[in-house]
Amino acid sequence: MSTSTTLRRAMALLAAASVTALFVFAPSADAQEVVSGPAADPECFVPWSDQTKFFKFPKKDGPYRIALANGFIGNTWRIQMIKTAKAYAEQPEVKAKLKEFKVVSTGEDLAAQLAAVDNFIDSGYDAIVVNAQNPAAFTPVIKRAKKAGVVLVAFDNILDTEEAINVNVDQKGLGEYWADWLVKNIPSGGKVLEVRGVEGTSVDRDRHEGLHEVLKASGKPWEIVEVVGKWDDGTAQKVTADAIAVHKSFVGVSVQGGSTGTVRAMMDAKHPFVPVGGETENGFRKLCGQYSSEGLKCASGGTGPAQVAVAIKTAIAALEGQVLPQSIKLPLARVEDPNFKNGQDYYADQSDNFFVGNAFPTCGINFTAQEIMGQSEQNQ
Repeated sequence: MSTSTTLRRAMALLAAASVTALFVFAPSADAQEVVSGPAADPECFVPWSDQTKFFKFPKKDGPYRIALANGFIGNTWRIQMIKTAKAYAEQPEVKAKLKEFKVVSTGEDLAAQLAAVDNFIDSGYDAIVVNAQNPAAFTPVIKRAKKAGVVLVAFDNILDTEEAINVNVDQKGLGEYWADWLVKNIPSGGKVLEVRGVEGTSVDRDRHEGLHEVLKASGKPWEIVEVVGKWDDGTAQKVTADAIAVHKSFVGVSVQGGSTGTVRAMMDAKHPFVPVGGETENGFRKLCGQYSSEGLKCASGGTGPAQVAVAIKTAIAALEGQVLPQSIKLPLARVEDPNFKNGQDYYADQSDNFFVGNAFPTCGINFTAQEIMGQSEQNQ
């Protein structure tokens, strides 16, 4: 073999190796770019802070295949959230952009939720919306989604990452809001009941931290008794009743969810009404309005399950190549005693098991109870 032939072959091998390396090591052409703001729809897609970066994904032609990978579903909020997602996907202007909308709830099994997301990636879905069972466990899934060019949007229980889009209210700020209410309405501190949510989730963690930080900073002497209510009326009612049986009395209550059940447990135990910071359940707000004159002083704050619709809207916008904040901040729905008004802040003719404040007008998102309750919470 001549020297020139050997050289030509070596050059060919080197070129082939370079092409192989290009395919192995080059970043995915489908990965999002970090770009300058503002967002395409700045009233809806509000950045979390002035430090929030902005993403732009490569534009894809629709219609799109989008999946919702939910975890826990054992309470009213999650059930209403699933129904709201389906109702949003059925709205004509949204339905026209969807080839398929798939919903899966996997319960509290984190591995099952991660496997569901992996399956959606492998099945070629364009975007996946998640309510994460654990905020720190999704790192491998985030990398796989990015490599595959799949848009990943987390909402409510978000992800500890800046590589996917997060949509949420200020959950820590909500805990601070409830704590501020207790500080303002309890002059001398004392024993407070804290009814927590689902363990291991970012929402439970953030609301808990906000509550404790404000109470501690107030300088008043507090003793906090924690129970786990799982954001569920039945569970919250039972653990509140158990706490009253053991501790006899509390000067105030903070309840992340299951607020109606917590107040009913106090009433059943003939516990004196005390200041309560709770969520936006219709039943809770009914009780706050009804018993205000008897001493039940409430602050109701949170966000309705319609934030799932904002997350789906965000996923579609990303697929359409619009500029979006990496972290989107949604407004809280709040009302305090003595301002609970029937027909505005609660609905006396509607079920207790309905979350009020289920609209985001700045995003063009609003639902009637009939639209939501006509849907099923089952996987599809």
